[in-house]
Amino acid sequence: MNQTLPLALTMGDPAGIGGELTLAAWARLRAEGPAFVALDDPRRLAALAAGLGWDVPVAEVAGPEEAAAIFPGRLPVMTVRLPVPVSPGKPDPANAPAVLGSIERAVALAREGRVGGVVTNPISKATLYRTGFAFPGHTEFLGALTGTAEPPVMLLASPMLRVVPVTIHVSLRRALDTLTTAEIIRTGLALDRGLREGFGIAAPRIAVAGLNPHAGEEGAMGDEEPRLVVPAIEALRARGVDAFGPLPPDTMFTARARTTYDAALCLYHDQALIPIKTLDMDGGVNVTLGLPIVRTSPDHGTAFGIAGQGVADPSSLIAALRLAAEMAVRRNPEPAA
Repeated sequence: MNQTLPLALTMGDPAGIGGELTLAAWARLRAEGPAFVALDDPRRLAALAAGLGWDVPVAEVAGPEEAAAIFPGRLPVMTVRLPVPVSPGKPDPANAPAVLGSIERAVALAREGRVGGVVTNPISKATLYRTGFAFPGHTEFLGALTGTAEPPVMLLASPMLRVVPVTIHVSLRRALDTLTTAEIIRTGLALDRGLREGFGIAAPRIAVAGLNPHAGEEGAMGDEEPRLVVPAIEALRARGVDAFGPLPPDTMFTARARTTYDAALCLYHDQALIPIKTLDMDGGVNVTLGLPIVRTSPDHGTAFGIAGQGVADPSSLIAALRLAAEMAVRRNPEPAA
């Protein structure tokens, strides 16, 4: 994987904004790249572009090898047929096999070394669940597709903040019940490795959040900090990770505090995602750590309420494409001449 290879961009839920984001991203990136090949239904993309009045010529290609050459003039698409017509804002479980097939094909291309990485458009997990989808979300599905020995880790990154939650797509009650020192250590190690390999940070500084208000106030507001979090920090430091905390969650995301670390290790989903989406909803990127391939995605959802209107902001998808290309180069730099 290197910068000469295109990226694979998945369909996402076709009733959401993924299609128009794909079209808008091509229009924005066609001149300077990074090049990508969409794994989608070319008929629906062409119809969507025509309906929006956008000049985005679509070209069916047999493989990603053709994509880089034609990218400046046409949007390359590897065909994934949709079994039923799409109505914007109205997800149809009948199209779930195509949605999942797009992801599976993109991962296969990355594992074969034919694309530099995978960028995923937003899916509707609720729609997929109705068809028997057995995974909490994209992250876990990608782990299964790539056969990772340990669950992958979700990192949200923007120029303003990087965050990783230890527990992800589970209820808050379950997150609190299942949080362990071992999981904090595992996630912290994956974060440290991901910052070094994917972001080129030689000595990452990792701030660890407390679980309770005021990080427990020395046990007055809960014992999870001394019982679970502090032992994890000590174990991480013993393994060479520059981790510190636990920090009070209500103050660790201020502008001044953010200058003291490269990433925040948070303990549950919303503790991580609320600050980054508040600070930089348009520029945030979802990165999956712990996979044998590069994978990024925008940090927002399907936005069914505005689908098909051409008003969705492509900034997060464009940021995801650019970051995926940068990470692919860092993972597999060109050999010296």
